[in-house]
Formats: sequence, structure tokens, C-alpha cells
Amino acid sequence: MYKVFFNQKPLILTTSPPQNTPEILVLPVKYTTAADIVKAAKSKVFHQVYIYHPKEDKLWKHLYKRFPLVEAAGGYVRHENGKNLMIYRNGKWDLPKGRIEKKEMIIDAAVREVREETGVSDLIVTKPLGETLHIFKRNGKYRLKKTFWYQMVSKCTNVLIPQKDEGIEKAVWVSDTELQENLKNAYENIKVHFTAVG
Repeated sequence: MYKVFFNQKPLILTTSPPQNTPEILVLPVKYTTAADIVKAAKSKVFHQVYIYHPKEDKLWKHLYKRFPLVEAAGGYVRHENGKNLMIYRNGKWDLPKGRIEKKEMIIDAAVREVREETGVSDLIVTKPLGETLHIFKRNGKYRLKKTFWYQMVSKCTNVLIPQKDEGIEKAVWVSDTELQENLKNAYENIKVHFTAVG
């Protein structure tokens, strides 16, 4: 079972769905359009939306047909002084991430994007943190973004420089307490991601 986020709402991909109820909607992916999935995700009637196919490989195949895949990479950075790197963009707290360039290694893209979006140098990747999925709209078309996350450490002392042309208003180091407070105004896929941090 996987979660794909649309705004703040998770869509659950499954090969064994629950029964339909007034609050749960099950959509067979083979017979469902992208518009149907987006409409269900926007609905306030359904608390849970499941996207179903009995075979996992076909579930992904149909999903990618409806939502072209965009791959990105990013990082959760912990400073050696115990602080955590966060960015503020579009009214939400977030972590630095961005699109993987053609022929670029995923791990290299993650380090590059953190550096470009925040100005942090001296990054060392310590471990992978898994992936998150969310549906977003670009140029009038919905797409599926798969982001690969890495945990990193740094002892960088430069002044942080938010990448303004990417809509980033702030790049800051925050304490663990501030991080937990900021997560109250963060995207759900970021909150889920933090359960993997340790």
C-alpha cells in the first residue's frame, strides 16, 4: 500500500481495497480517468480514496498513463550543531528538493538541489530516507511527482541564501522544537517523511 498526496489529502494505492462506504471511495484504476481521481481527491464527501488494481505492476502502469511521472530529489539536513534545515515556500514550511536533470544520479540531484535552494555547502549524505509521491498541476496538466529523499549532515557556516526564483522566501536553521512547530504548517508528505528520520 502506498500513499499519493493531492494537496493535503492522501490517495491510497492498493491491491486489496476495503468495501465502499459513504465515507470511503474505491476507484478501479483501469476504468478511472485522471479527472475522476482529481475530482475524488477534491471531494469533501470521501474521507478516504483508494485507487485499486489487483496487480501492483498494473496499478503503477495505469497510474503513470494518467499522470506523467516527474522525478525529483531532496534532503533533510541536520547541522553538526543540532539544528535542522527548512525552507518556506508558497505559505508552507518545506524541505529543499527539485527535479532530477537528464542523466543525473539521484543522490547528486538531491545534494545539488539542497545547495541551490539554500546556499548550504559541505553536504554529506548519511542515508536514504525513501520516497514520497504527490500529484501536482503544471501548465494545465496534472502530473505525479516522485521525490527521493536523503538524510544529510553539514557543518556549513555560510549565510543561507533562499533561491528566490524558485519562490523560496526563507532558508533557515531551526531547533528540534521549532521544527516540530513548523511541521504544523507543512505539506502532509513532508510530515510523513519525518517519521523516517532518526
